[in-house]
Amino acid sequence: MKNRQLNYLFYATLLDSFQDYLSSDKIYSEYWGFSENPPMTEEEFHEKKRLELIDKINRVPFDSEKADRGTAFNEIVDCLILGKNSEKMQIKSIKTPYTNHSYTAETEWRVTAIKANYNNREFVFPVDVCREFSGYYKGAIPQVYCEAILPTRYGDVKLYGYLDELMPASIHDIKTTGKYSAGKFKNHWQHIVYPYCLQSDGSDISDFEYNILLINERVSGNTYETFTEHYAFVSGRDVPKLTEHVESLIEFIEMHRDVITDLKIFNKHVDSGSPNKN
Repeated sequence: MKNRQLNYLFYATLLDSFQDYLSSDKIYSEYWGFSENPPMTEEEFHEKKRLELIDKINRVPFDSEKADRGTAFNEIVDCLILGKNSEKMQIKSIKTPYTNHSYTAETEWRVTAIKANYNNREFVFPVDVCREFSGYYKGAIPQVYCEAILPTRYGDVKLYGYLDELMPASIHDIKTTGKYSAGKFKNHWQHIVYPYCLQSDGSDISDFEYNILLINERVSGNTYETFTEHYAFVSGRDVPKLTEHVESLIEFIEMHRDVITDLKIFNKHVDSGSPNKN
């Protein structure tokens, strides 16, 4: 049988960005549906999401403090799991004085927070929160690259990405957010793409968790809550959904081919060395 041509390369979170574009009306309604003075119309918001998706496809650099915060927290957790210093950013423990008058009046210095400097920004997280996550992932392998070929009616597509934490029987993705409601990530695609990739490579792992850190920003100081969303990958149910979504993204890309400048998505550019995160 003649091999089908590998026509497209899609990383997992690109599918999430495409989903945001498709769901722009729901997102708009969630944030501004009851607002008497929204910052833009629903049509303007839809166009904004379209342009953001094209920028994502073209890998246009963007600056986001929230994204940097998530990257910093993820790196702290990974360093605690591996017991080593970061090669990506400066991470330091913050110690504060503590006196236990029950035993001694001598002042002790205890680690109460961990600070990370990333992209000229400083992020501080309570040490107990960092340890809660790293302890949960004891024995995990952080930042595991995976890929697989998905057949579609438009040819074969390579799906790829880095999963945050790989446990012996489950896949985990760390999310930080300033707003959370149950099922927030149910329409994301990482919990389908990553199990599909691993199972295609012979690993029988179907359980996936989004482990979520909700950061409530307060004038008096931030508070933190943790949540978990669990999903089970079922090939017969999820692969057809994944295929349909990927084919819709292909149709979007071909419709906008004249404004796409990054040719890697068409498998026309090959990076040297190890694969990039995106």
